[in-house]
Amino acid sequence: MMWLAPFSAFVICWLTLAWLLRCGRLPMDHPNERSLHATPTPRIGGLGIMAGVLVSSVFLSGAGLLPVLLMTFVLASMSVLDDVRGLPVALRFFVHFAAALTSLLALGLTGWTLLLGTLAVVWMTNLYNFMDGSDGLSGGIATIGFGSLALAAWLGDAPALAALCASIAAAALAFLRFNFPPAQVFMGDAGSIPLGFLAAALGILGARQNVWPWLFPLVVFSPFIVDASVTLGSRMLRGEKFWLAHRSHYYQRVVLLGASHRQLAMAAYGLMLAGAALAFTLLALPQHAAWLLALWIVVYMLIFLAIDWRWYRTRNEH
Repeated sequence: MMWLAPFSAFVICWLTLAWLLRCGRLPMDHPNERSLHATPTPRIGGLGIMAGVLVSSVFLSGAGLLPVLLMTFVLASMSVLDDVRGLPVALRFFVHFAAALTSLLALGLTGWTLLLGTLAVVWMTNLYNFMDGSDGLSGGIATIGFGSLALAAWLGDAPALAALCASIAAAALAFLRFNFPPAQVFMGDAGSIPLGFLAAALGILGARQNVWPWLFPLVVFSPFIVDASVTLGSRMLRGEKFWLAHRSHYYQRVVLLGASHRQLAMAAYGLMLAGAALAFTLLALPQHAAWLLALWIVVYMLIFLAIDWRWYRTRNEH
C-alpha cells in the first residue's frame, strides 16, 4: 500500500493543476526586476504539488515523518496566503523558524545541533524559493533531488522515507508537465517554500536514522545550494539588501546572456544528475570522499568563472 503513495501524488497533482488552470481568476506572477518572464503567469503550481503530497501521506507511516509533514503543510498554508495577499517578511521568517525548530525538536535534536540544524533548515527553505525563477528549473530539481533521496532511502532499508521522497518527486514531475518551457504555471511560494523545507528536514531525518551520511543530501541538492549561497554571500559582502528581488543568480545570468529557459533547464538537469551520481559514489566509496568533493568544488568554480567571464565581457562590450 505504501507504494501507492507516489502514484497518487502524481495523479492528484496533475488533476489539481489541470482543474485550476481551467478556473477563472488566479493569483498571477507579474514580471518585476527579478523576473526572467515577460508575461503574467499563474503561480498556483505549488497547490498541485502539496495536494499530491497530502493525499500520498495517507499511505505513509514511519518515525519522524509526521512532524515533518505537519510543518510542511503549515508552511504551504502560509505560503498560499503570501501568494494571494502578500505577508510581511518578518511573519514569514517567524513561521519558517518555528516550523524548523518544531520539526527538529521532534526528531530529537538538542543543543548546538538543534541551533545549527534550525538555521540550516531555514536557509534551505529560502534558498529553494530563490532558485524558483526559470521555467522548468525548480520542478526538475525537485524531481531529480527527491528521486535520488527516495532511491537512497530504499537502498538504506527505510521504506516509509523512500515512499515519501518518491511521492514528492512524482508530484514535482506532474507539475513539470505544466511548467516545462514554455511554462503554463509557476510553482509560487506555496511550492518552493515547503519543498526547500522538505529537502533539509528529510535530509536531517535520513542522517539521524543512519540512512545516509549528512553529506549525501547536500551533494544531491548542491546545484541550487551552491548557486544561491554564493550569490547571496556575494550580495552580503557588497552590502546589498540580499532579501530584495534581483537577477544576479548564476542561473539568471545564463538566461540573460542569451540561453533559453529550455537550455538552462536541460543543463541544470544534467548538473543535478551528475551531483546525484557523485552522492551515490560517496555512499559506495566513502574512503574517497575528500578528493571527490574537491573535484566537485572545482567543477562549480569553473562553471561560475565561465559565467562571470561571459557576463563581464558582455557588459564591457556595451
